[in-house]
Amino acid sequence: MGSITASRTQLRPDPVYDSLLVSKFVNCMMWDGKKSTALGVFYDALEVIRKKVPGEEPVVVFEQAVENVKPAIEVRSKRVGGAAYQVPMQVSRNRQQSLAIRWLLMAVREKKGRPMHQKLADELIAAYRREGAAITRRENVHRMADANKAFAHFAW
Repeated sequence: MGSITASRTQLRPDPVYDSLLVSKFVNCMMWDGKKSTALGVFYDALEVIRKKVPGEEPVVVFEQAVENVKPAIEVRSKRVGGAAYQVPMQVSRNRQQSLAIRWLLMAVREKKGRPMHQKLADELIAAYRREGAAITRRENVHRMADANKAFAHFAW
């Protein structure tokens, strides 16, 4: 179903947790090819999580946070007879992950005035607890899909 891209086949698990999801997240977080900086920020955030969420492995908190943000359904524009309808559609696995990562990073980058690793840790903990800006965004997407259920028959 989903096409495999070169980045997908070349993705190496991260050195500490041996996780492909962590690698993908760090790659999306990275700016100007500064991977070591992005890795540092990510691991610092996990250290903050380790302190704030005792009794839970930080990488598990991270994975659950991404899982909680993934949308199951979204609206796509579909032109039918000159009118554009917002048609609710299932979201593919790859796109779910991409959207979750993108929304988490957008939520973190919108916050200002604190170090990136602290903002990231806070947003991940919030998403883990099913709250925060990224979860709000997911809820809005689901609400839109629900509101446009009447056009579901245009999904083909």
